[in-house]
Amino acid sequence: MATSTTAPRATLPRRRFYRGVFLAAGVYNIAWGLYAAADPQWLFRFADLPLAVHPQIFACLGMVIGLYGVLYLEVARRPEQGWLIAAVGLAGKLLGPLGLAVQIASGNWPLATVVLCVTNDLIWWIPFAMYLVDAWPAWREEEQRG
Repeated sequence: MATSTTAPRATLPRRRFYRGVFLAAGVYNIAWGLYAAADPQWLFRFADLPLAVHPQIFACLGMVIGLYGVLYLEVARRPEQGWLIAAVGLAGKLLGPLGLAVQIASGNWPLATVVLCVTNDLIWWIPFAMYLVDAWPAWREEEQRG
């Protein structure tokens, strides 16, 4: 009788929770991206800013955010292999608020624009960070076996 020399697959702690988190993040980002592309002036109206001269730039941001959503759905589908995607996603979720804080502090944008970061970034910090901590050992083990 032959025995397998393959190590057992690493189990991701809180796997079901992370699948739900990344499913929600994926659906949210796709919806946000579609809305930003369909109405690229919404933020400017909401924050009482002058309307954008080139709203296509904000529509393009919507496309990028929507594509992140597709990637988050892939993490939800295969959470054991999603570490790099989630790490890039969290980096954007940290850098976005930093950039916005600079704009608000310099007086270029009003405080009302923080709505961008509350919904797109801040609410995801804790679950994404938790995932990265939990997924790192599984990712490292997978890389060593690969």
